[in-house]
Amino acid sequence: MLQLLDVFLTQGWKITYSSPHAMSEHMCDIESLGIDCVPIELNNSSFDVFVSRLQPDIVLYDRFMMEEQFGWRVENHCPSALTILETVDLHCLRDARYRAMKQSREVVDADFFSDVAKREAASIHRCDLSLMISKVEIEVLKDIFRVSPDLLHYVPFMLSISDEQVKAWSSFSERKNFITIGNFKHAPNWDAVLHLKKNIWPVIRSLLPDAELHVYGAYASDKVYQLHNVNEGFIIKGRAEDANIVMSQARVSLAPLRFGAGIKGKLVESMLNGTPSVTTDIGAESMSGDYEWNGLIENEIGPFAEAAVRLYQDSELWLQSQKKGIPIINNIYNAKQHGEDLLNKIHYILNNIEKHRQGNFTGAMLKYHHLRSTEYMSRWIELKSRLEE
Repeated sequence: MLQLLDVFLTQGWKITYSSPHAMSEHMCDIESLGIDCVPIELNNSSFDVFVSRLQPDIVLYDRFMMEEQFGWRVENHCPSALTILETVDLHCLRDARYRAMKQSREVVDADFFSDVAKREAASIHRCDLSLMISKVEIEVLKDIFRVSPDLLHYVPFMLSISDEQVKAWSSFSERKNFITIGNFKHAPNWDAVLHLKKNIWPVIRSLLPDAELHVYGAYASDKVYQLHNVNEGFIIKGRAEDANIVMSQARVSLAPLRFGAGIKGKLVESMLNGTPSVTTDIGAESMSGDYEWNGLIENEIGPFAEAAVRLYQDSELWLQSQKKGIPIINNIYNAKQHGEDLLNKIHYILNNIEKHRQGNFTGAMLKYHHLRSTEYMSRWIELKSRLEE
C-alpha cells in the first residue's frame, strides 16, 4: 500500500486515506507523507456526508471487504469516480488450497465455488480495475471465473536493490541461525510454523545440533509462545522491531508454506537482505519468473530439511543463491516500470470510463443488486445500533 501511495504522490495527487480500523502504534506515519488521514465508521451514514464532500476522482479499496462495505455508498454519491480494488492476494485461491490440504488432495475446480469466491469475484466485477499481485491469480480469475482481462492489472511489489545495498550485506561467516517470519494471525504462516515445529525442525536440529530457528511475527499469542523451547533451539521472538535487521542477520530463511496465494513478503524480504531461502512451490509461486530461485525449493519434509542444512553449511551454494535474488528483484519487481504501467492504465480508463464500463455488463448488473441488498442491510445495522444506545 505504501508503494502504491508513493506512485500516486509522484503525480502530485491529493490523497485522503480513510480506515475504520483503530490507530496503532506500529502503523506508518502516513500524514508525514502529506496524506490526509480521516477515520470512518462501518455501517454509518456519516461516511455518506464525508464522501459527498470529498468527491474523489479515484477510489481505491484495500481488499474486497472494504468494497463490500463502502462501495455502494461511493456509487450513490460519486458515481463517476474510478474504482480500484487492491486485492493483495486472491482470498478464494488461498481458501481453496487450504481445504484441499486439509483433505490431503490436489485442488479441483469445485474448491473455488465457495462463498468467499462469490463475494470476491463479485467485488472484482463491480470495480473498474483490480490490482493483481500474482500472474497465477490473474489466470485463475480468467479461467475459473471468466473475468475480463480488461478489469485486471498486474502490479506486484515495486522494489529495487542497489549496488550499495549489496555491498552492505553481511557475509556467510557473519551470519548464523535460521529465520522464519510472518504475521501469526495469517493462517498460512501459522500452519508453516506448526509444520516447522512438528515435522521439519526436528530433522534439521538432528543434523545441526547447535543451530537455532528464530521465529518472528506480529500477534504472538499464548499458543504461539507455547512452542518456544530453548533446548530444541526453537525460539519464539514475537514482533520484530525491524524485519530487515533480523533478516539480514540470519543465514537462511525458511518458509515451508503448504497453502496460500499472492506473493510472499517474507521471501521478498529475504532477497532484499541477501538471505537465501528454502521454500515450497506454493511459497515461490509467481515470484521469480524465468529466473532461478535464490535458494532451494522442496515440498516434502525430508528433502526440505536436507535442503535447509545444505544451504546453511555450503558457503559456495549460499553465495550463489544470494546473488540470484538481485535480478529477481530488479526485473520482476522493477519499481519504475510497474509504477509507470499502473499510471498509464489508470489514465487510460479515466479517459475512456464510459466505454470501459459498457464492456462490463456483469459488473453493472452486480452493482444494481449490490446497491440494494447491501444498502438495506447496512441501514438496518445502523438503525439497530442507534436503538441500542
